Amino acid sequence: MRAKREEEYLSGNLTAMIDVVFQLIIFFVCTTNLQESAVDDRIKLASAPNGVVEKKKDPLAVKVYVSEKGVLSIGRTPISPRELTIILNKARADARGTIPVLIMADARAKHGAVKKAMDACSEAKIWKIKFTALKERAEKA
Repeated sequence: MRAKREEEYLSGNLTAMIDVVFQLIIFFVCTTNLQESAVDDRIKLASAPNGVVEKKKDPLAVKVYVSEKGVLSIGRTPISPRELTIILNKARADARGTIPVLIMADARAKHGAVKKAMDACSEAKIWKIKFTALKERAEKA
């Protein structure tokens, strides 16, 4: 009688568990690529052939994009300078210290728009600011 009870206990329908595992795999595959797709490809960075290439990337860095028209954004979400200050204050509080800010400005952006991003950083008491540029510009064929 005991052997029969163990057989009943061990046998069961695993379809639901397999479905959940596949859904988790799909979820993790989709979310791992979101960071790369968050880069705004409408921003054309300036070229700095003599600049230093940074090998180590800080995962806590907040990337702020400045478009040619002076619009600030994080990822592809446009934000105002005040909203940027609030976001940076929250990120600094969550990190319990200073966080780096990476400003990625379009080559044709006015300095006033970049200054807005810098002012938001100083209001949030963040002094570690980096600017990005392209080491080599791809030649158009």
